[in-house]
Amino acid sequence: MNLKAKGTNAERELIHLLWERGWFAVRVAGSGSSRYPSPDIVAGNGLRRLAIECKSSSDDRRYITRSQIDELVLFAQKLGAEPWVAFRHNAEWFFVGIDELKATSKSMMVSEELARNWGLSIDQLAGDRKASGLSSLS
Repeated sequence: MNLKAKGTNAERELIHLLWERGWFAVRVAGSGSSRYPSPDIVAGNGLRRLAIECKSSSDDRRYITRSQIDELVLFAQKLGAEPWVAFRHNAEWFFVGIDELKATSKSMMVSEELARNWGLSIDQLAGDRKASGLSSLS
C-alpha cells in the first residue's frame, strides 16, 4: 500500500472514531493539494469545531512543514475552529495542540513521546457519545 493510501485510511479511521463519539466529521478532499488552505478533517459537535491535520507513522516521529501548520491555523481561525494535529502511532491516536509541536530548523515535529506527554487521547478530546446527546445516531 502506498503512503497516500495509508494516510487516507488513517483519516477515514479517525472519522469513524469521531462519529462513534457523537461528532460530525468529514475528510476534506484534496487537502494538501489545493491552492486553498484546508485541513485533513473538519469536525464539530454543536459546541466545538475542530480543524485537524492527520499524521500516521510507525516511526516514533513525524515532521510537518511549517506551511502546513500555517495553513491549518489560518483555516481554523477563519472557521472559528480549534487547530489540532492528530498523530496515529501504532494504532493509537493522539491529539497535539499547535503550540506543543517541536520546532526544528525546517519544520515542526510530533513524536510519540511528545504526544504521550502533551497530547490528548481521542476520548479526552472528543468525549463519548453519551455526553453529546447524539447516541441515537448509528
